[in-house]
Amino acid sequence: MSASNQIPLSAKGITKSFPGVHALDRVDFEVCAGEVHVLCGQNGAGKSTLIHILCGSLAADDGVISLFGQVVHLRTVAAARRLGIAAVFQEFSLAPHLTVAENIVLGNYPRRGPFLHKRAAMQVAVDLLGKFEFRLNPLEYVSNLSRSQQQMVEICKALRTAPRVLIFDEPTASLTDVEKNTLFAAIRRLKERGVGIVYITHRLAEIREIGDRVTVLRDGRHIQTLPAAEASHDRLVELMTGRRADQFFPTIEHRPGATVLALHNVSTHDGTVRNISMHVQAGEIVGLAGLVGCGKSEIAQVCIGLKEVWGGSVEFRKLKVERITPSEMLQRGLGYVPGDRRRDALLPGRVLRENISIGFLQDVTRRFLHTLSLRRERSRARTLAEEMMIVPLEMEAEISTYSGGNQQKAVIARNMARHLHVLVLDEPTTGIDVGAKAQVYGFLKSLAESGTGVLLVSSEMDEIINLCHRVYVISGGRLSAEL
Repeated sequence: MSASNQIPLSAKGITKSFPGVHALDRVDFEVCAGEVHVLCGQNGAGKSTLIHILCGSLAADDGVISLFGQVVHLRTVAAARRLGIAAVFQEFSLAPHLTVAENIVLGNYPRRGPFLHKRAAMQVAVDLLGKFEFRLNPLEYVSNLSRSQQQMVEICKALRTAPRVLIFDEPTASLTDVEKNTLFAAIRRLKERGVGIVYITHRLAEIREIGDRVTVLRDGRHIQTLPAAEASHDRLVELMTGRRADQFFPTIEHRPGATVLALHNVSTHDGTVRNISMHVQAGEIVGLAGLVGCGKSEIAQVCIGLKEVWGGSVEFRKLKVERITPSEMLQRGLGYVPGDRRRDALLPGRVLRENISIGFLQDVTRRFLHTLSLRRERSRARTLAEEMMIVPLEMEAEISTYSGGNQQKAVIARNMARHLHVLVLDEPTTGIDVGAKAQVYGFLKSLAESGTGVLLVSSEMDEIINLCHRVYVISGGRLSAEL
């Protein structure tokens, strides 16, 4: 086999600029047949720009893309798909009012003469779902699926065209451990068929589990390509950030004060939380640890009032909360960062300023006229964005144009507009890069050391070990241990 046949996709000298931003600077990248090539770097490193160029949704300013040794011009996503390049992005391209089967064949619906062939479409969907062991009902409407189930539909949709190169952008960000293992098994089967996989992730632990090679980008430049077996956590952190890994987690002083949040034998009607007793003191970070689906996120939802307390009681600042609702808890000084920012926190289609200022609109509303003071709103939102180091600082840019890390910082900034006694964070670093993680960790340090109580729900064991002063381990909705 010739070298060109072993390398289905090769990019040389890829350069791309946007107004005021040099996104890619002469980047080289290639993926071999039957390998998983992991692409990693901080938000803003150029990963998304590169994969958008490779799948035809962006045009490069300079550089050459070759497919099996032949120079190609990928002018559209459809053209790239016809050539054998498909992508599964974080932002899904699904039609919620259509069924699973209809979404899988969307854009390439089987026909019988001039008519749509529904039976053939159903068979295509059943075959793909079965091939990758995705347990979904092909007749279910996509709007009724969880985000992880929608991810499975998006993957099947991409595989419908039998691609030779498949690009995954943060595919496990919304998957449970079981679903992740199912996805990895599917990727390994694709490797066996000679498909080249480009895999983007912020979860460094996944790289050695699924990757063959790793390419690190930083500030739009190619830093290094190395075997996944040599890509230790510390080495990758240094390559991506330019600083030593031991500078990653801050040292957080522990000066616990009065109890600010307490749960006494709390249970929920659905059984996801069972007889939980725990407390958070001012000036400390308390972790909730456990496997995905153990009930730790549900405990966070109880604290803010998103899940009803069926048994037991909740105290906030030593006063029993009789009516636990989000508005009541926010007014009392409890902030909340949900686990799925896109679904539960962000205002899609609205600008950065509005996504931050929704947390303090009452404070900048003229009481007698009931009108908003735009000057005060803009000033305060900008100050909060600066404190959270959101880049670029374009307050009127739509929130969807920002990276996951900057979106998360906007959600945190919204909470910081209030005077907080407790901040509850559910998986706050999901889908954000190591640089943004370090900034979030620094923020938690300053918050705790200023006397705020922090309840941190995390599936990342490094975060639990390095950030928390005390940890509650949850299993099956019950408290398993306090450490």
